[in-house]
Amino acid sequence: MVDSRYSPILLGIAALLFAAPVIATAGAALPATPAGPVSSEAAMQRRLATVPATRDFPADLGLTLRAEASATVVEMSTQADCLPCADAWAKLMTLHRRYGLHIALLDRDEALLRSGRLGLPWLGHPMLWVRPVDAPTRTIPIAIGTDRIENLTRNLYLAVKMLGGVRPAVAVRGMARFTGIVGAPPAPPGATAR
Repeated sequence: MVDSRYSPILLGIAALLFAAPVIATAGAALPATPAGPVSSEAAMQRRLATVPATRDFPADLGLTLRAEASATVVEMSTQADCLPCADAWAKLMTLHRRYGLHIALLDRDEALLRSGRLGLPWLGHPMLWVRPVDAPTRTIPIAIGTDRIENLTRNLYLAVKMLGGVRPAVAVRGMARFTGIVGAPPAPPGATAR
């Protein structure tokens, strides 16, 4: 269950997810990134190349993430043979080494439940969430699909700040750019390759 204090925030994130392509075509600052599954490393890298990278970071980013590392866990959903999952996992391992964050796998069913509770679109794996180690129901999504490491770092920082009580409107604007670059769904049993 998601902490009720964050429900309006997370619904705002979901609304911005759906609005991002419309806003982008109107010339606003949120560029549209093609969302959906990728089935090759080249396709994933082409999509990631279209994602704007965060350039400016707060001065307290490293200090904040290191200070909250022992109290925070980043959870990620995954599936076998998922290129974006492997990409996101490698980036999380870099963030783990850099800041000491706890990283854990998230059960597929729990990822689906969390997404449904917030009205977030289910595009596929990976989905990344941040929560306090001692509060499994206080979750904040930080990525739908893989993303550039700079953007994952930004979203992680914003989620940690939100969990610590920072005004949500600022963080919602920052986290509204999920890429949706996810793994191709597994082939049904008995399906033949074409």
